[in-house]
Amino acid sequence: MTSRVVVTGLGALTPIGKTVQESWTNLLRGKSGIRPVSELPGFKEYESPCPASVGVANVSDFNASDYGTLFTSQDLRRMSTFTQFAIVAAQEALIDAGLLNNLKDLNAERFGCVIGSGTASIQDMYDSILAFDRGKRLSPTFVPKILANMACGNISIKYQLKGVSHCASTACATGNNAIGDAYNFIRLGYNDLCLAGASEACVHPLALSGFLRAKSITADGVSRPFDARRSGFVLGEGAGLLVLESLEHAQKRGARIYAEVEGYGLTSDAYHITSPSENGDGARRAMKMALNRLDPKEVDYVNAHATSTILGDRAEMQAMNQVFAEHPRDKLLKVSSNKGSMGHLLGAAGAVESIFTIKSLQDGVVPHTLNLETAGGAAGDDPKAWQLLDLVQGKPVALEMRYALTNSFGFGGINSSLLFRKWED
Repeated sequence: MTSRVVVTGLGALTPIGKTVQESWTNLLRGKSGIRPVSELPGFKEYESPCPASVGVANVSDFNASDYGTLFTSQDLRRMSTFTQFAIVAAQEALIDAGLLNNLKDLNAERFGCVIGSGTASIQDMYDSILAFDRGKRLSPTFVPKILANMACGNISIKYQLKGVSHCASTACATGNNAIGDAYNFIRLGYNDLCLAGASEACVHPLALSGFLRAKSITADGVSRPFDARRSGFVLGEGAGLLVLESLEHAQKRGARIYAEVEGYGLTSDAYHITSPSENGDGARRAMKMALNRLDPKEVDYVNAHATSTILGDRAEMQAMNQVFAEHPRDKLLKVSSNKGSMGHLLGAAGAVESIFTIKSLQDGVVPHTLNLETAGGAAGDDPKAWQLLDLVQGKPVALEMRYALTNSFGFGGINSSLLFRKWED
């Protein structure tokens, strides 16, 4: 017998807010967290490979020492920024779930930690390579700092979570995969609770230069998901963590429940390292897997991956048209992307967007896609495909919802989808 899995806590640190509520409020207000790359410290040194027209969405003014006793001086020496981001989000999620002051009352061996990162610490890798090349001694913390599982490891130690310890690192699908894996660990009885999500601290000239060479990043500094003028994503960073819990355990301790995780889909395109399958086949299969036996017409909203690339947005649109083709014409499926506001958080994107999807269900509102003015219309787009879904633009839309889906796709051809149901007592 498998357990039902619910969400009881949320924590986030994003380019548009230092908490879940601040991020959510700013998303609905249409605030942009994107700023010129020229505002990054030390940018002048890298101006040639990173032209000033490029935009970034970093967690501005982040300083771990501002969080009081959350970090010791030793923590600040041995923890990379992505781990610090994750700890800030974990603390908020545990407080939100009503667990932080009661951890000793729980069975630590039944509390897991599933936290991933797509790039771990580019900054520490870069600094250490420069030091090594100049003949300087490396720090003994070098290797631990650059390992993708260090956010998970440090959080497990800090909060004494002795259950499953697992790190997903699947490029831009990482956040969704971490949540989906935690969902399955609880369903199968491995744990009663899990902290799950991802963290990314990737805004660095080296990452920007690499993505620019790969022609993934837009040169004009504007993220335009689904828009005719979309030309690539804006690099962002942040962290999102959820407390997942078996329904039985949550009800036994009287927890407030946000939503239920209803399904998880994970597929491979088996097509290309960086480009999606042209017809969106892998994305389609991931969504169908997440829906399982649910009638697609029951889904009210899709929080799309939609990074603002020409091929990626087109493939996802084709996939959604195939999955949700039978939605009635007077009730088209609502679709939006958060990346117009906060850029693409790479591995952390799915975790933060899962939080926003849950907030949409809870508050009955669909955020609009910032910078979406003309849906479709890029060279190669099929005009008909962009008329079968309701792409929310201009302002948020009030909508009573029961089911919402969120997508994340990554390099290597990985596709992931999560289905959430609004909690109803």
